[in-house]
Amino acid sequence: MHFHKYEKIWLIFGGASLVLFLAILGFGAFYLGTHPQSHGAIIDPENVEANEAFQKENLGLTKVDEDKYIVNVVASAFHYDLGNDDNGNAVSRIEIPKGSTVLFQVVTKDVVHGFNVAGTNVNMMVEPGYISSMEVQLNKTGEFTLLCNEYCGVGHHMMFATVEVVDDESSNETAAK
Repeated sequence: MHFHKYEKIWLIFGGASLVLFLAILGFGAFYLGTHPQSHGAIIDPENVEANEAFQKENLGLTKVDEDKYIVNVVASAFHYDLGNDDNGNAVSRIEIPKGSTVLFQVVTKDVVHGFNVAGTNVNMMVEPGYISSMEVQLNKTGEFTLLCNEYCGVGHHMMFATVEVVDDESSNETAAK
């Protein structure tokens, strides 16, 4: 069979594009460890408080071991519920020491939300009926915005919080004050 010159060029271009795509996909999956969830933990979206992790007193940042933390979050219409501080005010900022391993566990009561800590590799889709979880090690200091990256309605732009990763020394100084 005879191929025209331009057909050969396009076949080579298409084949090379396919090989490049598969190489990028393999790099992300095997070298960077990017994998889809292998199983999903389910939860009743009408009653997320029935799960101990999502009861009011367990929301937000919890230290479970030296350099290990859990962040439990309930996403709902235009708000991330990270619990309340000692004065009863809603928490909108969490502070985590640099190098800590953090397990983010997020549920939603209403619609699909996104959970993205900009500038890190924390990025999840939060669906009603499922517990989205991701464990990461935060090695870069700075102030990162936690935002919803799935359009969830008219107040979508108001869904944000702040995650600050601090050097151990500065968090000890803050705690001492």
